[in-house]
Formats: sequence, structure tokens, C-alpha cells
Amino acid sequence: MIDRRGFLAAAVAGAASLVARRTASAAALLPRIARPPMTVYKDPSCGCCRKWVSYMQQSGFTVTAHDSSDMDAVKDHYGVPSDVRSCHTALVGSYVIEGHVPAADVDKLLAAQTQVAGLAVPGMVTGSPGMEGGAPQKYDVLAFRKTGSTTVFATHA
Repeated sequence: MIDRRGFLAAAVAGAASLVARRTASAAALLPRIARPPMTVYKDPSCGCCRKWVSYMQQSGFTVTAHDSSDMDAVKDHYGVPSDVRSCHTALVGSYVIEGHVPAADVDKLLAAQTQVAGLAVPGMVTGSPGMEGGAPQKYDVLAFRKTGSTTVFATHA
């Protein structure tokens, strides 16, 4: 026979278990963020580009990667200003993503439908996605226009 304390403990445990199962199943039913596919152009010998592509895939993007031995031509074709260039160039939706931009910033851009050409992390900043290792540096993600003008879209420490 179970006493009152035992009954209450079992009831609380059962309720907690039910809530946990319902929460888990509800989370599984939530739709993933609808993202357009991403196309990445990268140098075939660049390891950090491969790491960024892998990071974006792990973040839920569907990525098709193309190797290019003439990245300047790719950047010129897609209107990436020289001041914001990095090692790889991606296309997602109507935007150009240049360099080691975090997935959360790409999601934010896609959700906001900001009137810019794209986002960039100029150079190769230690601590940005695909550039892990060493002491992370603070960096800005820049929104850019094809005219070359930029504004800070996000800052990462």
C-alpha cells in the first residue's frame, strides 16, 4: 500500500514525465526555418572554406559547393566590393554572403529581407565560423551594397 507522500511523489514524477514527452514531441513537429538553398564558390585548396560549408550544413542549410580557381572573377560577377572580400562567396536567396558569416546572421538577413546586396566578414577573422582555433577576435558582419557602401549588421566577440 502506498502512503500519501509516495502517491504525491509518483504523481509529480508522472506529470513531469508527461510534460517532458509532450514538449519533446511538439518540438519535433515544429517546422524548420524555411531556407533557400545556398551555393558556395570556393578555392579548391582552402580548408577554412570547406569548414564554413560544413558549418552551414550543420546549421541546417542545403549547400552546393563549387570549386573555382579564379575567385576574383566570381566576386566581380556577383558584385562583391573589393573592401569586403574574403576567401569564399555564397549565394542564398537574392543575397551574396562573403566570407565567414555566422548562420544566425544569414537567417536574420533572410527573415528581415533587408535591402542590401549581402553580408560580409572581410578577411579571415580568427574565431569566425570556419576559422576556429587560436584566440578569437572581435569582428563585425557588414551589410554591403554593390556600390561599396557598408553598415555594421552584427558584432561578434
